[in-house]
Amino acid sequence: RIRYSAHPPAALGQKTTARSGQPRVRTVSAVMCAAAFSALLVVWVAAAGAEAPTSDADALKVATWNIAAINNNPFEYWITHDDAEYQELMKDVQAFIDEPGDGDVPLDQVLTPAMVSEISERMKAEGWDHVDEALTHFNSNYANRPIVSRFIRDDDLGKKRLVSMPDRLTNTINLKDGSAAYRPTVINCYGEMFATPVNWWEQWMAFHFDDALELASGDTKRPAELWGPISRAKYPALTEEEETISKPLSALCEAAFDAILVHMMNSAGGGSHKSTWQPLRADMCRALNARKGERTLEILNSPHYADADVIFLQEVAAGFVKQLAASRLGRTFQAIVAHGDGKRDQNSAILINRARFDVSTIGDLSLSFEHTIAQQGKVPIAPGDVLVVSINERARATGERPQTYVLASFHGDTNGLATIPVVTAVHGLLSSTRYASAELIFGLDANTYERGSSSKQGVLEFAEAYTGLGLTSCWGDHPDPTNHTTFNARTYLQPQLNKAVKQSDLALPGVGDKNPKDFILFRGRGHATVLRTWKDNTGEGTYKEGIPFPTLAFPSDHGILGTVVQLGGHR
Repeated sequence: RIRYSAHPPAALGQKTTARSGQPRVRTVSAVMCAAAFSALLVVWVAAAGAEAPTSDADALKVATWNIAAINNNPFEYWITHDDAEYQELMKDVQAFIDEPGDGDVPLDQVLTPAMVSEISERMKAEGWDHVDEALTHFNSNYANRPIVSRFIRDDDLGKKRLVSMPDRLTNTINLKDGSAAYRPTVINCYGEMFATPVNWWEQWMAFHFDDALELASGDTKRPAELWGPISRAKYPALTEEEETISKPLSALCEAAFDAILVHMMNSAGGGSHKSTWQPLRADMCRALNARKGERTLEILNSPHYADADVIFLQEVAAGFVKQLAASRLGRTFQAIVAHGDGKRDQNSAILINRARFDVSTIGDLSLSFEHTIAQQGKVPIAPGDVLVVSINERARATGERPQTYVLASFHGDTNGLATIPVVTAVHGLLSSTRYASAELIFGLDANTYERGSSSKQGVLEFAEAYTGLGLTSCWGDHPDPTNHTTFNARTYLQPQLNKAVKQSDLALPGVGDKNPKDFILFRGRGHATVLRTWKDNTGEGTYKEGIPFPTLAFPSDHGILGTVVQLGGHR
């Protein structure tokens, strides 16, 4: 099933007319495949500072952009920031974790016995089982550990999910009114200040045990009610005892983790960031979180992109769709959004320029795609990852037969293993009689890698696959593996320290996620003439090589990819 964000066409694949003579809106009954559909954005960007070419009668302007889901931890990835305080803070945090020295104090100096006693009493008041056993285990195994070398950097804690599981449940909680509630911690966009460690603890306890929240699901719960047991079957590093006490034990570990982070931010660099890290975080949250949708729309509404013929988007949240529909862009484009499962809120979308295409002819190809993808075996795609539709271009002259297009948008899995099967399945739609002469435009975050392996899809192998199907790309038949469209790397301010990258290592080859991930595909073998292709990681039509992004001005970890192309012999 596909849905329209505004001004839906009369039907999918056919028109129906009400007695008034106006198109009648009909409900789409076809169910999208369980592997479902992702969002792709076609945008016009300029390369190397030049303006994108203007649309003409023959060429199509197309762009794709994984606008990226909102990251609730503004510190998780290295960003390009103009404020020197950001660089100094992140350097000092890295040093604190790499070589803590005297800063590697016992945990009970940070999460004090009084704090541990207080949370234990509250857990008992909640009626939780095994609180005393969890308290004994925590005091015996964790309370005296050095906070960095044997807690923050303990691989077993990560494998047991005693920190990351409760963090996932309470870090950022989506509410019924569309807003979010943030746990009082360093690694999210919590809005209040921590005047002292004691003041932080008061806010932390009130958030978990006192504040009733109206959740997006419609339920009303306090965050403490979201904590739950951890399964040893899923995380075998847990002992049988730890599984039994995992609910109260993980709550204690979350409290310890948050206490360590607050202590570290106040202590790193000899305490030089104590008064600056919270205002800095607030500025980053405004740019990367609160204003992310607004800034994304500003970029798309800029002269570089506003006159696109098609815009493909990936990882589109429902809130952004509402913003788009109410914007100037929503008056120019028909937005089609794939239905996801309601959990990830990261779906595919296609924006279609009404001046170029007849939106009343949009056809839903989800059932056809479901049939063709089933022939590929088990493919790692999730609801909302793929969106495929057909549409007719507006006729240019009376009596002229309008050209049919198949438009597809796709967000690949992290390792890119679904990309070739999905492209193969979409290509299979073109073999039907109905779409044998249709033009294909396919924008995708392929999640391909400069160097492939048995577990990651290499970009050159992907190129062999799409050219073998008779397709080509905006990068041609032989893409350059070093032509990256992503550059991001994790910092030391996130739970998975094994994935952290040192600031000094950012420029090294193969460090972080620097890969050629984004593509626009067409029918090949002389069928498509690519006039120009460019990428953009500034929002100003230019791409700066060698800088990590997002930045405060560019809110995604994927660059925008655009192309101008002439398609087919019908021109």
